[in-house]
This record gives sequence, structure tokens and C-alpha cells, in this order.
Amino acid sequence: MNNTPYVNHLGRKHQIIRLLWGITWAVGAKWLPRSVGSGWKRFLLRLFGAKISSTAAVYSSAKVYYPANLEMDEYACIASDVDCYNVAPIRLGKFSTVSQGAFLCTASHNITSPNHELITSPITIGDQAWVGAEAFVGMGVTVNNGAVVGARSAVFKDVEPWTVVGGNPAKFIKNRMLNNINLRGG
Repeated sequence: MNNTPYVNHLGRKHQIIRLLWGITWAVGAKWLPRSVGSGWKRFLLRLFGAKISSTAAVYSSAKVYYPANLEMDEYACIASDVDCYNVAPIRLGKFSTVSQGAFLCTASHNITSPNHELITSPITIGDQAWVGAEAFVGMGVTVNNGAVVGARSAVFKDVEPWTVVGGNPAKFIKNRMLNNINLRGG
């Protein structure tokens, strides 16, 4: 057994930025009603390095760990109480939605190491994808274009385009259909 204490290897600068970010969001945005002040919230996120389309929405009660690791395309939405633990980058594609209470988690710890060091891997939510309420999306996962992650699901592997998955661990349920068109081709 290694008794070396855990050390955060992200560095002092990262910690200071996170402290300043936390204060800025708490004072400048968290108290606003749900989707009020979208332009102002985008401004605050951009101030801390986020790349956000002018049509993207982040609700006031959402938690963004590190704005510089957030990218949101046109009409992407992070809803109420989403926990965006973006130690590594998180990218949301066009018209994608992450519903209330979902947890996007880009970091964990190396369980095979006695030092239990931090490990990270980015998350990508594709165009027109939807992560349902209170779902968990783990590090390194891509929810491909048009895919749907059902409410309260736990996703640890990539989700195929235009499919619906659910459960813990999430499993294929069906192909997603729009306007009576099977976009998956099956």
C-alpha cells in the first residue's frame, strides 16, 4: 500500500481560476431565474474561456467546473441543475440538449494505481443528441449525432448515431425516428 497523499496535478493556476469562476458565477448568474439573462451568462462563460455560440443556452443552476473546457454549438442547451464536470473538454453539437440534473463527468481516478491519480478524457455530445434528465455520461464517451440517452441512464461507452439507449449500464433500446424517417438506415 502506498501512503502517498493524493495530489491535484492540475496546478495552482487552475485552482485559482476555478475559485474566481465559482465566485463569478455565484454572484453574476446563479441567482437568475432559469433561462433569464442568457446573453449575460454566455458572456461570463466566454470571459473564462468557453467557446459558446450566441444561440446556446446555459441555465442558471447548471454547474460548469472549468469554462475553458466547454464548447457549445448553435442552439445547444445545458438545462437546470446539470453538473458539467469538465476537467477535460466537453463539446455539445448543434441543437443538442443536456436535460435537468444530468451529470457529464470527464474525470475519474486510476483504480489500478496505488496513488489513485486523476485520469481524464473528453465527452462529446453530437448534433441533435439528447441526454435525458438525471443521466450520467462518463469520461471518454461520445453520444453521437441524433442519439438519445434515456432519463437516469448511465453511459460508459459511445452511443451510436440515431439510437436510443437507457438503463444502467445503458443499452440499445431502439433506433431513433424523426418524421417517420429512419435516419439510421435500418
